[in-house]
Amino acid sequence: MLTEMLEYEFIRNALIAALLSSVACGIIGTFVVVKKIGSISGGIAHTAFGGIGIAYFLGISPLAGVIPFSIASAIAIGLLNRRSKVAEDTAIGAFWALGMATGIIFIGLTPGYAPNLFSYLFGNILTVPSFDLWMILLFDIFIAVVVILFYKEFLAICFDEEYAEVSGLKTTQLYLLLLCLIAIAVVVMMRVVGIVMVIALLSIPAAIAKSFSRSLPVMMLLSIMFCAVFCVIGIWISFLLDIASGAAIIIVACIAFMLLQLVTAIIAAMKRSVI
Repeated sequence: MLTEMLEYEFIRNALIAALLSSVACGIIGTFVVVKKIGSISGGIAHTAFGGIGIAYFLGISPLAGVIPFSIASAIAIGLLNRRSKVAEDTAIGAFWALGMATGIIFIGLTPGYAPNLFSYLFGNILTVPSFDLWMILLFDIFIAVVVILFYKEFLAICFDEEYAEVSGLKTTQLYLLLLCLIAIAVVVMMRVVGIVMVIALLSIPAAIAKSFSRSLPVMMLLSIMFCAVFCVIGIWISFLLDIASGAAIIIVACIAFMLLQLVTAIIAAMKRSVI
C-alpha cells in the first residue's frame, strides 16, 4: 500500500511537506509548551484568517496576505498582553474574533466563489504544490537560524523571565520575536492542518516530547520526530479512508497524547499501590 501511495506525485509532495513542516512545528512548539503560551498561539493562528480574506479581496496570493498580517497580529497581541491592563484571555479573544471577522467580511465583499479557502481553514496537505515546499524549507531555515542565534535568550525568557530582565535582557523584544516565529510557524502549518487546528500540532508533539525529556534541544528533536510521525500516519489514513488529511493528522496526534496520559496514570497508580 505504501508503494502504491508513493506512485502519486501529490502524495510525495504531501510527505515532503509533512517532514519539512515538522521542523518548524517541533522547534516552535517546544517554546509554546515550555512558555505556556498555547492560548496566544491559538489567537495568532486564528487572526491569520484576516490576512487570507484581505489577500483574496486584493487578488493576490493568500500567503502574501497571511505572512504580514500574522506577524502584525503577533506583535499587537504581544504588546497588548505586556503593556495593557486588559486580561490576557480577553485580548486574545478580541484579536481572534477580529481576524476571523475581517477575513469573512473581505471574502464576502469579493465577487465570485472563493476557491481553496476551506483548505486554509482545515488544511489539505495533499494539494501542496512544489513551490510551497521550497517556501516551507526557507521558513524552516529562517526559524532554525533565529533560534540558534537567540537560543540562550529564548531559554532565559522561557524559564525565568524576571531574572532575565534583571540581567539586562530586552525581554519584551525577545518575547515579540518569539511570537513572530510562532506566526511564521502558523503560516508553515496552515497548509498541513489548517488555521483552525494548527495550535494542536504546535502543542501536542511538544507536550508528548516534554514527558520524555526536560532538555530543550532534546525536546525539539523529539517533537519534530513525533510531529513527522503523526503527519505521515495521518496522510496514510486519509489516503486509505478518503477523509480530510488535516483532521486525520490531528486525530492521530490526539490519540497518541491521550494514550500517553493513560499509560502515565496507570504507571503512577501501580507505583502508589506498591508503596
